[in-house]
Amino acid sequence: MRRFVSLLTAFAAAACFMSVLASAADAQEGVFLTEADAPAAAFGNDASFVRQVVAATPELRSAMRQRLGNMEPSVWENEYVAFKATRGDTLLGYAVIVEEIGKHRAITFVVGVRTDGTINDVAVMAYREAYGGEIKAKRFLNQYRGKSGSDALHAPDDVKNIAGATLSVDAASRAVKKAIAVVHAAFGDGAGQ
Repeated sequence: MRRFVSLLTAFAAAACFMSVLASAADAQEGVFLTEADAPAAAFGNDASFVRQVVAATPELRSAMRQRLGNMEPSVWENEYVAFKATRGDTLLGYAVIVEEIGKHRAITFVVGVRTDGTINDVAVMAYREAYGGEIKAKRFLNQYRGKSGSDALHAPDDVKNIAGATLSVDAASRAVKKAIAVVHAAFGDGAGQ
């Protein structure tokens, strides 16, 4: 009987441990912004937005590749949803939704690109990995503000890495570079012309 009770206790402890691990993984994953909320996360609630769909034509991809140099995206979308951001009559830039693969699954980002080609803000819209969700934190994402396409965005030199989330950090950096390339290829070097 003692053996049975010990075995039962061990199974209960293992089930409890697995439940804690599952809860930790579930806490990483989720949808955090809808498409409607995304542009405000990149430029603030006081801006106005006009949604545009940019087809990923061969010409657009070619122009993006030139801008990206040797950085190869893990995903080439068929189209990009971009929001023209204005405040009054002033063009602020574009909020672009892009996806990049973390370790196994796509992470959806919204990236605000100013008219001078620098980053205004970045937010994670959807995270689908079991680990590495710390990249959703503003403390991490704020380090992309002011960066441009000429910044390498490699950890640990240009961006601080997160232990256990290296692939997610790399995905965030690729997403930022890709969004800048989309804006320049689709809307011109001045991003407002």
